Amino acid sequence: MTAGDESLQVGLEAGVLTVTINRPEKRNALNAEVVKALHRALDRADLDPDVRVVVVRGAGKDFCAGADLGELLVSAERTVAENEVSAARLGAVFTRIRGLPKPVLALVQGSALAGGAGLATACDLAIAGAGARLGYSEIQRGFVPAMVMTLLRRLAGEKAALDLVLTGKVLTAPEALAVGLLSRVVPDADLEREGMAVARALSESSGSALAFTKQLFFQLDTLSFDDGIALGAKINALARATPEFREAVGRFLRR
Repeated sequence: MTAGDESLQVGLEAGVLTVTINRPEKRNALNAEVVKALHRALDRADLDPDVRVVVVRGAGKDFCAGADLGELLVSAERTVAENEVSAARLGAVFTRIRGLPKPVLALVQGSALAGGAGLATACDLAIAGAGARLGYSEIQRGFVPAMVMTLLRRLAGEKAALDLVLTGKVLTAPEALAVGLLSRVVPDADLEREGMAVARALSESSGSALAFTKQLFFQLDTLSFDDGIALGAKINALARATPEFREAVGRFLRR
């Protein structure tokens, strides 16, 4: 089942909600309409029990080349307060992905630049074709990769992250993998098959176990070692109380 508008297509099949930015003529550039549609798709993913995993991708040759430059140019005439509201809407997409109790997987082909690189970075997993390119190139347009830096520092480390945002250099997919910005790199011809295979495998896993794992993983950002171990013990105990845990263990023992 596929629905959506001209700028974003959303389809659900076998527990996988595929969200496709559909502006190939603009290299899937992000504008206000796309950002609003992404929020609607994440709302659906959160509330629909049939959705077990989300896949974010771009139509055509590129994942997403960043913000729509025409819209950015118009924004130069707006007030700081107005532009902060607009930027916060995109930032809220990143935080919604982080807080969603279901895995979000980016399939990256072609270019993922500026805000497009930020969107891929915000996803829980990112699988890219070998020919993909990823870069936080805002500095080259007199702009700042502002919100994504919170994510980038955690993933790449201070020196590598600062190099990326100060120079705006664009990485090949293998380089991005080595820095920690991608989960896997596969041959371009295999991106669809391998990426959707990962999504299907996630959709067949225990929903409660996935939610607990994702929640714990990101909560550890703010905890000391001892507090992290203590929270892990609590999550461990909660996981044992779920019907899915009992069913899975029982199935294993009956082999």
